[in-house]
Amino acid sequence: MAVLNKIRQRSLVLILVIALALFSFVIGDLFKNSDALTGGSQDVIATVNGTDINRIEFQQKVKNYQDRAGGAQTSTQSMNAIYNQEVRKIVLQSEFDELGLSVEKDEMRDLLKTSFSSYPEFQDANGNFDVNRLNAFIANLKELNGETAPLGNFLVNYESWTNNEQTIAANAIQQTYYNLIKAGIGTTISEAEEDYLGDSKTVDIKYVQVPYTTIADSLVTVSKSEITAYMKNHEDTYKTDATREVVYVEFKEEASKSDEDQIKADLLALKSDRSEYNDNSKNTEIIPGFDSATDVEEFVNSNSAIKYNDTFLRAGQLPAVAKDTLMKLGVDSYYGPYKDGEYYKLSKVIATKQLPDSVKVRHILVPFVGGQRADASVTKTPEEAKVTADSIFAQIKAGTKFMDLLELSSDKVSNEQDGEIEFDYLAGMAPEFKAYAFDNKEGDIDVVQTSFGYHIIEILEQKSFNKAIKVATVATKIEPSEQTLQDVFNVMSKFEIAAKDGDFNALAKERELTVKPITFKALDENIPGLGSQREVVRWAFDDDTEAGDYKNFAISNFGFIVAKVVEVREEGLMSTEDGSITALPEIRKEKKAKLIREKITGTTVADVAKNQGQSPRTAAALTIKNTTLSGAGVEPKVVGAAFGLAQGATSKPIDGEKGVYVIEVTKINEATKLDNYGAIVNRLNAERRNSVQSKVYTALENGAEIEDNRAKTVY
Repeated sequence: MAVLNKIRQRSLVLILVIALALFSFVIGDLFKNSDALTGGSQDVIATVNGTDINRIEFQQKVKNYQDRAGGAQTSTQSMNAIYNQEVRKIVLQSEFDELGLSVEKDEMRDLLKTSFSSYPEFQDANGNFDVNRLNAFIANLKELNGETAPLGNFLVNYESWTNNEQTIAANAIQQTYYNLIKAGIGTTISEAEEDYLGDSKTVDIKYVQVPYTTIADSLVTVSKSEITAYMKNHEDTYKTDATREVVYVEFKEEASKSDEDQIKADLLALKSDRSEYNDNSKNTEIIPGFDSATDVEEFVNSNSAIKYNDTFLRAGQLPAVAKDTLMKLGVDSYYGPYKDGEYYKLSKVIATKQLPDSVKVRHILVPFVGGQRADASVTKTPEEAKVTADSIFAQIKAGTKFMDLLELSSDKVSNEQDGEIEFDYLAGMAPEFKAYAFDNKEGDIDVVQTSFGYHIIEILEQKSFNKAIKVATVATKIEPSEQTLQDVFNVMSKFEIAAKDGDFNALAKERELTVKPITFKALDENIPGLGSQREVVRWAFDDDTEAGDYKNFAISNFGFIVAKVVEVREEGLMSTEDGSITALPEIRKEKKAKLIREKITGTTVADVAKNQGQSPRTAAALTIKNTTLSGAGVEPKVVGAAFGLAQGATSKPIDGEKGVYVIEVTKINEATKLDNYGAIVNRLNAERRNSVQSKVYTALENGAEIEDNRAKTVY
């Protein structure tokens, strides 16, 4: 009681302590996520030219996109698609607003007329577009308060109509914008002539190449600071997004050998009868096993992961791992347990039969509305089609010749062959059609329903009879036991604990685990072999995650991985080590070029070749558009220099791609000027105008102010 009294006396102090603790927790989380204090980017996917993309609206559009895609797109792919769509819309709208482009009421009516003039709902008695009918339709939609009304083959409400109007208007403005730009694009006669000469004027040269390989790499030293300076001077090439280098090891939840042995033992145990106590009857009952089961289908369906197949199978239709053995077995004989893909199976042959490998039939098809490949002319319901088919069948049974009724069949292809079709048992026919043709006898005739409609089928011929068997198979999926799952989790947990103080790679090697590296960007999602793993990427880019941190992740239908962040690279220039892969050869090339130029003496190609121990070469019919130099490869600087020299002139040393060159122009082959360059002007105009749309948008996007918060919000 004394303790309780002291607590009561100090209750105000306790309340204050608890309140302060809660306040510290909340305020600490707010500072950790400062957007909560500032009303920042938590609800903003991106800001484009001052316009926010709202998270909730964005997510709804992503959901709609995924619904339309029918699961063909991952969530990240869908988000990226909608993001690009929204950015494009805002970037273009910014430009349209600045130019004052809009669609006025009269123009909107003209656009709607163009889009909907073919709809009967908007036509008068003479089939002409009637704007009054359009206005009445829109007014009616508005009054329906969200209810739909039919339009052509669609149902629309006022919201969907206005959305469609906005899309039509946006497309019209966009087209006007691009047309304005295209109108300002043209080609001059001089440009056309230059294009013509680029293919027609040629130059012959003599040249000598002093390859960079004449100087060993070891003679050219390149410092780390030189590599850094080179990267800064070529920032566009070496700029990189923020990345995280991660390594991980896998812990797969796979069935162990003991699990597989138990599965096989359980399958074998199914053969025998077993005793089972019945709580309802309070008696011990005998449950029939595979050996004594009288209803094989029920037994298989009650004990197997794969349902019973009550058909005769040929060798080619049996599992590849078991077909040879199964085809040799007699009735009531077993094979297995055997492994077939993800299952262990126990198969029992329950019947054998001689069946044909190919058949010839003829048929009459009566389709119904909704049937596969039924065209607009089909009007019969399934019930009506069945009545018609039964009537045709009755006429044939009464003596009417099959051939005399073929005109009643909708299968025009087979009708051209007297209604006959010949196929083997592997053919892609409707299952019911195929089953009737192979499982019955020559001369049999009956009505058979398939997804195409009702068929009156007559079996004309069956050939190549071979053994077929009916097999009852009990299958159990190969899955890890609860004990195995627990063992995998324990092994993973021990590795994770050991990684706290140990070397990740050494621990993996001790346990014979493969360390797999991967580098992520902030919006990546896939790990090869594991699919979409955004949770791993988000963790790697979390502000609290540092190099050296590690964590385990449960991977659906796989098991676990333990991942470790090896390196954190922020946005900017890539590291000197990474950049040196391409920068180092270029810097060496520049230094070698300088050394080679310093060694070159002589004023002619022949002198330089002799001085440098190289052979002079020739290249004929060079054009300014083709930068390939015969005998040397692609050398744009060298080819360009050739067209800047007079005939007989020799160049100064030129730093090329593969060496330093000195060239001499031996002949300039001038092109015959054309009387008219109109065709070239037209071609260049078409090429330039066709490329406007993509180039203009790319330029607008590059010039836009875009703050991308995807990695911090919905991703």
